[in-house]
Amino acid sequence: MADTKAPPLTSPRLTDQRAARAVLLRRARELALVPALVLLMVLGAVVNDSFLTERNLISILGASAALAMVVLAESLVLITGKFDLSLESVVGIAPAVGALLVLPSAQAGWGTGLPAPVALLAILVVGAAVGAFNGVLVVKFQLNAFIVTLAMLIVLRGLLVGATKGKTLFGMPDSFSSLATTTFLSVPMSVWLAAVAFAVAGGVLKYHRVGRALYAIGGNAEAARAAGIRVDRVMLGVFVVAGVLASVGGIMQTGYVGAISANQGQNMIFTVFAAAVIGGISLDGGKGTMFGALTGVLLLGVVQNLLTLAQVPSFWIQAIYGGIILVALMIARVTTGRAQD
Repeated sequence: MADTKAPPLTSPRLTDQRAARAVLLRRARELALVPALVLLMVLGAVVNDSFLTERNLISILGASAALAMVVLAESLVLITGKFDLSLESVVGIAPAVGALLVLPSAQAGWGTGLPAPVALLAILVVGAAVGAFNGVLVVKFQLNAFIVTLAMLIVLRGLLVGATKGKTLFGMPDSFSSLATTTFLSVPMSVWLAAVAFAVAGGVLKYHRVGRALYAIGGNAEAARAAGIRVDRVMLGVFVVAGVLASVGGIMQTGYVGAISANQGQNMIFTVFAAAVIGGISLDGGKGTMFGALTGVLLLGVVQNLLTLAQVPSFWIQAIYGGIILVALMIARVTTGRAQD
């Protein structure tokens, strides 16, 4: 008698093909910015003779270092399926606290006269404290991460203006600018530090159990918890690390500019999201690589440099960044085949 049993709806071979196709699409999205970068470099060389000079290329890297650290911080949070909008305010408030601790009263400081190394440590502590506070509210109290960090962004922005009395802080010790001014092989140390940070984060995400835990939490937090992952502890740690990375970005920004203004870091979060999203970091969580995020930073750095050399007004640059985000979201929709919440 013939076997009338219906064949399975999906064969193992078909499942493998779909999985391979999904991996190929993700890889294509991560590498999609590489030819775009090459194209922009060629375009820049045609448009302006000074674009491909060593001085200009190093300038692009130096200007992008602080942004890279904040993008790294935001990417780690996004991979877990959360948001942290307050990172742009950490870029301002953390180094401002360090400067106020070391500057005398005559220079708008608090007059505590702390040594520069202690003040630099305080900058990192401020970033960690903000991250921990956000993490407790989001993880322990289960408040909406978007709203919590938006409120923290506003609070920290007000504290920065109040602490500095709206003034720009000058005259910090040389150690506050050493990352931007000290060079190795003609490249600022801030660039080397950002490169090392991305390499370490990429290695952890790919090879370490903590990295696998981040992807698992972003994909399905409850399933990750059922698998034995300490979801709350890992997510709290991610917020703390993000705060520290943003504070380091603040130090880099301070050194690059040479001062701390009352609006340092303002509106930076839009550029951060642009770099992360076009670099393949999913807003839904659980997807993205540090290589993709880094190429997003470099692409925006090259775009800004090109537009600046072409003397395009700054408001057009912001409009272009917004357009880049929209295009990246549409590409993500097509490559993943999933509706975005």
